Amino acid sequence: MHDVGEHVLEELRQIEKKENVRILYACESGSRAWGFPSKDSDYDVRFLYVRPVEWYLSIYEKRDVIERPISDMLDINGWDLRKALNLFRKSNPPLLEWLQSPIVYRENHEVADQIRCIAPFTFSPRSCMHHYLHMAKGNYREYLQGELVKIKKYFYVLRPILACEWIEKHNTMPPIEFGRLVDAILPRESELKEIIGGLLVRKRAGDEMDYEPRINAINTFLEERMEFYGRISAGMQSSDGGQDQRLDELFRSVLTQVWEQGNENNTTKPKGFKLGYDYKM
Repeated sequence: MHDVGEHVLEELRQIEKKENVRILYACESGSRAWGFPSKDSDYDVRFLYVRPVEWYLSIYEKRDVIERPISDMLDINGWDLRKALNLFRKSNPPLLEWLQSPIVYRENHEVADQIRCIAPFTFSPRSCMHHYLHMAKGNYREYLQGELVKIKKYFYVLRPILACEWIEKHNTMPPIEFGRLVDAILPRESELKEIIGGLLVRKRAGDEMDYEPRINAINTFLEERMEFYGRISAGMQSSDGGQDQRLDELFRSVLTQVWEQGNENNTTKPKGFKLGYDYKM
């Protein structure tokens, strides 16, 4: 795609116009943000938005997501800010990942920074570990148990398992980038790290990476780690909670800010945008 960043911004402008919303934050959320895109990977754009005040003053439950059909390799959808903050208070990992994406298309700095400031108080090691462990087990069960496996699916189990390791060691939200997780968790000269690095090179080069013989070193590592985190996850710390008032105040102030003042002066042009990141292993 030619000038993807500008194409994304134009799509966001069209959504604002058609839906009568203000987009506060938009980022890349999929394999491109994780650092292992294929040449034909979609652009997974996720955004947060608010509607006019009167939309929220209703006795009816209304749809709180905006979705667009995948087109021109662009997969774009967003969450209403009220929905996002409700999930945020429950330590929702996807939203926490969005807020640290290395590819940001648009950002209202004041709003995003306020949410990031509250994030450490809503972060729940237990909830996030359950999320990543569930993701790892599901993908492992579906793709990696036979003698021939979908090699590229190793990344979709390794990333959540390494995220579990990060949470155990640091008690904080893990970085979104796969390369940072690998560097932080795996020993520098380990065989496992070398094998993963080779797979990553192949995936970024556009190798189809279809069914191939399973890689026993990776399978053994994953099985051991899934069993271990299955045992300890229930004993992980939960969030401190008690942030409901702050989140209510944030929501109300955002509504006032963006509809009375507009948000054009507080948004960025695409930053950190690049056609495929070259994370170092």
